[in-house]
Amino acid sequence: GKEVIVANAIIAILTIGGQQLFSFFTFSCPCHVGQNLIYGLAFLGVPALILLIVGYALNNQTWRLVMGKRSHFGRVTSSNWLLKCKLVCFVLCSITGRALVAPVTWLAVTLINGSYYICAVSEYVPVYYYGEAPNVTASERSRILATFPCSQLVPPELTRARDEVILLLRYQSQVSNSCCFFITLFLSYCLASCFSPLSFLHFRYWSSYVHNEQELFDEATDQHSRLYAMQNVRKFFGFVPGIENVKEIRIPSLKEWQAISGLAFLKRVDEEHYDYSLLHDWALKERASGKYLRIDEDP
Repeated sequence: GKEVIVANAIIAILTIGGQQLFSFFTFSCPCHVGQNLIYGLAFLGVPALILLIVGYALNNQTWRLVMGKRSHFGRVTSSNWLLKCKLVCFVLCSITGRALVAPVTWLAVTLINGSYYICAVSEYVPVYYYGEAPNVTASERSRILATFPCSQLVPPELTRARDEVILLLRYQSQVSNSCCFFITLFLSYCLASCFSPLSFLHFRYWSSYVHNEQELFDEATDQHSRLYAMQNVRKFFGFVPGIENVKEIRIPSLKEWQAISGLAFLKRVDEEHYDYSLLHDWALKERASGKYLRIDEDP
């Protein structure tokens, strides 16, 4: 839907901005044999991998799939086993497609710029791409090529060769970027379409239904939890916040203040229920007896 497109566009823009800042402040090719490849690939791959993991972690569908009820799949019969598999694959493809937005954008921007790629592979450029200096050993040639990303380290007689190699590598970087980008986009769309268990129009209806259901569920969750919390707060303080003309208030004891203070963790009460907070736990266990203070209507 439109929300997904806008969200992906925002992610892409933030990734582009982050990549530019990251390159400006941190990237500096070592221009040394053996280190260029590790350094260049690390700057290419590690941020992309981190962005991919973050993309998975920030997607609610990932946690629905991981934390969903296991027994649901245990009762799958042979008649709908294929449908269940296709649905799981479809969800995985959808999650992966969303998670790939940031890392693919990172790789696209870095490969268009070419600096990381040039740093990584400069020492491996074949001899026939430039005029090889005579009486140079293979190790010396690799050392010279490794300095090409750093123009200040290149001897004047090799400046032209260095420019030709840099242009060649930047061209390779940009071509590989275009190929990887379109292949990833094509495969993501094709796999999602192949694994979709529904027809095209039915899928559009399903997407609309899921979106509306989630919005309504979030609204009901907010209202339900507020009303439920209000009952526990009223039991503790003796009145509901926001109500005018409060007649009396409850004065909690020191023991009760201590009971609701501290870090709140989920606490399992029985097979079906949890305590959500210390106040919730107190409200379920204790009676609301104690001291009450009457509020006079006239000050």
